[in-house]
Amino acid sequence: MSNLYGDYNQKIDYVFKVVLIGDSAVGKSQLLARFARNEFSVDSKATIGVEFQTKTLSIDNKTVKAQIWDTAGQERYRAVTSAYYRGAVGAMLVYDMTKRQSFDHMARWLEELRGHADKNIVIMLIGNKCDLGSLRAVPTEDAQEFAQRENLFFMETSALEATNVETAFLTILSEIYRIISKKTLTANDEHDPAGHQGLLKGTRIIVPGQETNQEAKSGCCFSST
Repeated sequence: MSNLYGDYNQKIDYVFKVVLIGDSAVGKSQLLARFARNEFSVDSKATIGVEFQTKTLSIDNKTVKAQIWDTAGQERYRAVTSAYYRGAVGAMLVYDMTKRQSFDHMARWLEELRGHADKNIVIMLIGNKCDLGSLRAVPTEDAQEFAQRENLFFMETSALEATNVETAFLTILSEIYRIISKKTLTANDEHDPAGHQGLLKGTRIIVPGQETNQEAKSGCCFSST
């Protein structure tokens, strides 16, 4: 059963499905390519339909396979929504910080997400293209206020410069793991009154062959609620 094993033939402990949503051309596919393959294509074309990439990583000594789904933001592909959201435990709402309209549409995307997805889904608001600071059309404060009001994580990223991309994905995956392991702990408590509280402490993230840049570069913002 090869689907149980990752890059190094290790057993996969968890598979987390995370969906990317937002208007077309905000950089969803570029964020995915940067995280999954550390690539950026200047000539990237619009996504047609749905595609996904996987990446295996270690969180708290557990092997997690992240399955990241990317879909076209154009209205004509909206028919894929129900299947697209099914089983998702995380979501990234992506807007282009140089295009105000893409941010203004976040409320609509969030409403759709919450209408289709599990109520406990972990959601992060992403303001992409923060390398284009001189063209900023969405003040960081506006995004932070929206994220706080809707109880979302928030981060500004640059797929081009790889700013905060890995940190964004690792943050949402770690939060998913924290929630899932807490649910497992609750179930175990019925049989083990002492519990294993250590599962909930000191989440440690290790990405094989890479170093996580936990510090935001200048011009970009990271916050969580």
